Amino acid sequence: MSSPSRNSSGPTLRRSRRLSKGKVNSSLSATGTAQQPTTSRTKTSGSPQDRSSRPYSLRRKASPIPPPCETISVHGILAGSSSGTTSITASTASKAKRARLTHHQAAQSVNLSNPEDNFLQYHVPSEILLKIFSYLLEKDLCNVLCVCKRFNTLAGDPTVWKKMYQSVYEMSLPVLRPSPTRFKFVQPDKVDSPNIWKESFKTLYNAVHVKPGHARRVYDNMEMYKGREIQYYDTIEEALSSVEGNDYPLILLHAGVYSGEWLYIDTPVCILGAAPGHIPDSVIVENFKESTFVFFEGCEDAYLGHISIRFNPDHQSNTPHHKHSCVEVGSCCSPIIDSCNIRSRSQGRARVGAAVSVSGKNAAPTVKNCVISDCENVGLFINDHAQGHFMDCEISGNALAGIWVKNHANPLIRRCHIHHGRDVGVFTFDNGMGHFDRCDIHHNRIAGFEVKAGANPTVVHCEIHHGQTGGIYVHENGRGEFLENKIHSNTFAGVWVTSNSDPTIRGNEIFNGHQGGVYIFGEGRGLIENNDIHSNALAGIQIRTNSNPIIRGNRIHDGQHGGIYVHEKGKGLIIENEVYSNTLAGVWVTTGSCPELRRNRIHSGKQVGVYFYDNGHGTLEDNDIFNHMYSGVQIRTGSDPIIRRNKIWGGQNGGILVYNGGLGVLEYNEIFDNAMAGVWIKTDSNPHLRYNKIHDGRDGGICIFNGGRGLLEENEIFRNTQAGVLISSQSHPKLKRNKIYDGLAAGIEITNNATAYLEGNHVFNNKFAGICLATGVNPEMKDNKVHGNKNAIEKAVKCGRCLYKISSYTSYPMHDFYRCKTCNTTDRNAICVNCIRRCHSGHDVEFVTHDRFFCDCGAGTLSLQCQLAGEPTKDTDTLYDSAAPIESHTLMVN
Repeated sequence: MSSPSRNSSGPTLRRSRRLSKGKVNSSLSATGTAQQPTTSRTKTSGSPQDRSSRPYSLRRKASPIPPPCETISVHGILAGSSSGTTSITASTASKAKRARLTHHQAAQSVNLSNPEDNFLQYHVPSEILLKIFSYLLEKDLCNVLCVCKRFNTLAGDPTVWKKMYQSVYEMSLPVLRPSPTRFKFVQPDKVDSPNIWKESFKTLYNAVHVKPGHARRVYDNMEMYKGREIQYYDTIEEALSSVEGNDYPLILLHAGVYSGEWLYIDTPVCILGAAPGHIPDSVIVENFKESTFVFFEGCEDAYLGHISIRFNPDHQSNTPHHKHSCVEVGSCCSPIIDSCNIRSRSQGRARVGAAVSVSGKNAAPTVKNCVISDCENVGLFINDHAQGHFMDCEISGNALAGIWVKNHANPLIRRCHIHHGRDVGVFTFDNGMGHFDRCDIHHNRIAGFEVKAGANPTVVHCEIHHGQTGGIYVHENGRGEFLENKIHSNTFAGVWVTSNSDPTIRGNEIFNGHQGGVYIFGEGRGLIENNDIHSNALAGIQIRTNSNPIIRGNRIHDGQHGGIYVHEKGKGLIIENEVYSNTLAGVWVTTGSCPELRRNRIHSGKQVGVYFYDNGHGTLEDNDIFNHMYSGVQIRTGSDPIIRRNKIWGGQNGGILVYNGGLGVLEYNEIFDNAMAGVWIKTDSNPHLRYNKIHDGRDGGICIFNGGRGLLEENEIFRNTQAGVLISSQSHPKLKRNKIYDGLAAGIEITNNATAYLEGNHVFNNKFAGICLATGVNPEMKDNKVHGNKNAIEKAVKCGRCLYKISSYTSYPMHDFYRCKTCNTTDRNAICVNCIRRCHSGHDVEFVTHDRFFCDCGAGTLSLQCQLAGEPTKDTDTLYDSAAPIESHTLMVN
């Protein structure tokens, strides 16, 4: 229902003011017009015999003393205690007390003389009195409170005041006013008050009511509403005019639709919706041409609460509406907007046409518990150095961003629910700032949070999830601090950083992304620190295209892809992170990238620890790399990293694998306890190894084969299960000044057409020989020291023992290789010299080569049982060639 026009409301306004001056205005009850009960004062005719036959006489009074409360105002009684007394002045209270005592003594005397005379006070059932009292208005009810103790108790009954409260104010719950601009709805059973309804009635009694058509009813029935001091108006404009100059006046808007009013607030007025149930559903204020509510300087602590505010422009008209909003707050304004439903249908973009627009210096509203939804533009727009406190709001379903912050605006936004927007959730740009605390941002069509063009917000303890594009998007020189948030379940990356942006991402949990966790590209920077990044579909952190972030102190784990992926000339300082339990490589470095990885713990991966390929470079320094299913480090295809002072251990396929033309400088590393070789060099790779300790491997120390090269100098290689250095299959490395000792096999073995340059190496105390050369091998050797080796093979041969007892099928000592033509063995079945002499005595045998193998005869794999060995085995793999390392074929994901 639209309100009357300005001209038609004039007479009503004047009548309302006259009623106010006479203090006779009243309200209708929720069910109809209240009627006061009447008592006949006409004498009853008849003889004394007739009168005595009546059971009681209700007209006789003990004393003509008037009730003491006739001189007390309604405000005085409402302000008093629950007993109905009030302290107006000391003399007034004393007189009232004496009057009550006199009245009480008279009543007692009457009671003693004739009990029938005080029947109304003492003998009428309470239910009847309560029914009677429920029809009284507040002034008469306050007078009743002063009659006697029983009336005081019954007239102060909460049910009586509840009925009157809901009749006048039409609200389902009582409301308190802890401060001039704060209103609090309470549950009656959860407050410590003997009569919360009476207290609420008193709180709101001085309010001005806006209830179209009601002032005329009161004016036409003035006698019915005696004892009620309430002002009614038909329009909000009239009510605002009537309270000018008052301190924190209160206007109550009753149920209805208030359209087309010009509501410019420049005083600290309080406007509160008043209707049963959920109040904003019944109290609607709308405009079609200009902003519905505009707050100007002077409104300081104005209050607007519990109503629906709409701006519904006519899109067919030529009147521009893109500058208007539901609520507009200007400079030097700090109103409170509480529990409102706000919706704008403006579709303009010049000044956004936001539902709530806050702009200008010292604009600092408090917006709380509001619902800003389904707008055809931005929900909340904060601009031009504005500030403000926005808390516990629900912002959803808006066509543009749920919140825009720009041009040095710096709001405080707490516990807001920003979701299902048709654009980004929160957009800060053009140097916008803001503090966002404990917000829930989800299911927005673009990113949950976007930072652009010098914006620098602070986002703390928020949950940013299920974005249809991503979680946080920082671009075009954006900044910002994102601290201790939960960022998860986004369609793309949890955090995007690009185009020279430099945010701080610290202490967040970033998980369950449908792609990566943090994606830094296009020369992005930033500090990514102390985050828990896990369970993402792609890399936990991806760095590409000349980006150079600092990645520090993060836990990056349980990804369905890799841990950290650096590619396309990516850079970055990656320091003190823990990277573990990822499905692919812990760290990938590829395609010209050059990061620095320092003091990280990279472990327990399901493939490689650190993987350099396709010209990946960089520095891997002081890291602890261990317990991977493949190698700890792989280097291939032109990659040339510096690998320095790392601990690399527990790899199931070796420590470091360099293959397919890999390069690199490996120095001062400790490489130990790997299931296969400590270092593999193969397929035309040419690394430089120096000053490393390679020890306690469950296979060889360094294995070089398939054309591998490399310079190995001043390394310490000891206590490995197989050869300290194995050189095979046309490889040609250089070994200078290495110490190779305490091995459980040979020191250096060269086989299978390989060659080498050996200079100044110190080879000692190995179980087999110091340097073992297969048939046809002729390395270049200079100034090597070979001594103190145990020569277990030669000793076993001299003792006539089967060499399988020394090697079993896990070791491959180098000695003479025979085959037996009589037993029809092949080149795949090796027989040691002692088994030839004993087990194949008299057979047609031939010498094959001097090389690495174990004895098949002693292993029990030949048809003829060995006479020198123990129980036969089923192992048939005789020629040594350690299982080829499993190369990780990782996806190249942009």
